[in-house]
Amino acid sequence: MTIRVLLADDQALLRATFRILIDSVGDLTVVAEAVDGQEAVDLTAEHRPDVVVMDIRMPNLDGVAATAAICSRPELADTHILILTTFENDENVAKALRAGASGFLGKGVRPEELLSSIRTVAAGDSLLSPAATRALVTRFLATPDTDGFLALPDAVKALTDREREVTALAAYGRSNAEIAERLVLSPLTVRSHIQRAMTKLNARDRAQLVVIAYQSGLVKPHTAS
Repeated sequence: MTIRVLLADDQALLRATFRILIDSVGDLTVVAEAVDGQEAVDLTAEHRPDVVVMDIRMPNLDGVAATAAICSRPELADTHILILTTFENDENVAKALRAGASGFLGKGVRPEELLSSIRTVAAGDSLLSPAATRALVTRFLATPDTDGFLALPDAVKALTDREREVTALAAYGRSNAEIAERLVLSPLTVRSHIQRAMTKLNARDRAQLVVIAYQSGLVKPHTAS
């Protein structure tokens, strides 16, 4: 199945470069380009892409607000947002993750890494390395969300002990394979626990599950390992 991509960036040269790269592989295709955040929202509603590659800093409506607008619409639940930023530790990245983005990349990303990242978020997985997760958690994710992007669910209490354990390890940036090895489970069982936790917490994907885990107090920054 071909993964449909929307590019949102106010730099025409960068959009053109990304389009050539994405269209050069058989399993990805660019369906639309947006020059600002509002157009990204409008074109996402029109084309229903699998992935939006979204710049943070754009005119009219920035990438954070555009992400929040897209992720708040139930009919766009199958669209995943991949944030592009010059500064990977920018506070706006954390805000975008709270709003529902699936992960982020620096604009200096290698071509093969961009393609791989699009495939990753299209599959519903997060693009948060352990190092990036720790940095974001330490500075932003563990603090109260004053912007109202992501309401903390009471459903955290409904998680089983195993779901809490698996969610905590995911929040520390562990992959399914690493969690499975640590808990002596199969990767498929781990994935099932993750999926059930996401359903109970109404998380769009794994990245939002990580944000909820920290903001709800399910896990604490100083316990990450």
